[in-house]
Amino acid sequence: MAAVALVQGASRGLGLEFCRNILINKAPGALIATCRNPDNAAELMSLVAQHPGKVTVLKLDVNREDDIQRAAEHVKKEFGKVDLIINSSAMLHPSGKGETSLKDVSAQGIISTLTTNTVGPLVMAKYFAPLLQKGSGAFGQQPPEKAKQHSGIIVNITAKVGSIGDNGLGGWYSYRMSKAALNMATRNLSIELGRSRPRVVCVSMHPGTVNTDLSRPYHKNVPKDKLFSTSHSVHCLMSIIDSLNIDKTGKAYNWNGSELPW
Repeated sequence: MAAVALVQGASRGLGLEFCRNILINKAPGALIATCRNPDNAAELMSLVAQHPGKVTVLKLDVNREDDIQRAAEHVKKEFGKVDLIINSSAMLHPSGKGETSLKDVSAQGIISTLTTNTVGPLVMAKYFAPLLQKGSGAFGQQPPEKAKQHSGIIVNITAKVGSIGDNGLGGWYSYRMSKAALNMATRNLSIELGRSRPRVVCVSMHPGTVNTDLSRPYHKNVPKDKLFSTSHSVHCLMSIIDSLNIDKTGKAYNWNGSELPW
């Protein structure tokens, strides 16, 4: 069966680049691209026009469970399965800048950031897991032993600053907490969906510091060779996805393939 991939948060940045990469390099049977406001997603719509019949764009606000449920029902009806889901939408903070000290912390800022970065991807898994379990394992590496083969893959885009073990600087309370919690969700999902038959691989991936709207306020502090284009970052992450199997589930990976400590 032809591969079906879904990118959540596909209107810009990493999500848009994942769409480009998959369309060019994977020749999927279908690519489902979701975003909050398709009418304002000019670059995504241009990509759709370049690949007629290949891309389905769905309106989905990851903060709204009813949006996610409707999208899953549509995908079930139209495609019957999903082989790969990439949860790429994220926010640094509603203000656009991470908190530098406790005085900057607000309950609403934390709640908004966690809702987008943590709750959204987990609710995506809730509604799309049955479709991933019907996948054909079109992404990653399949071992010869049938018991170790997977049907689908969930990729949650995390961040190195979400690593508790790597945190030596502090600050960015909301963003760090949201990504640390996302990593825990990934781990939990890997256990539950790793017990299922067929199995679903679940990983978190850190894309590096990428030239996107989210990181732009901090570019001056990043060495030029450490500031990645979206195309370079996604190329690296897709290489990791290509290597995934059930033995690699439940882990967080840096853009270069090394494991990221929890």
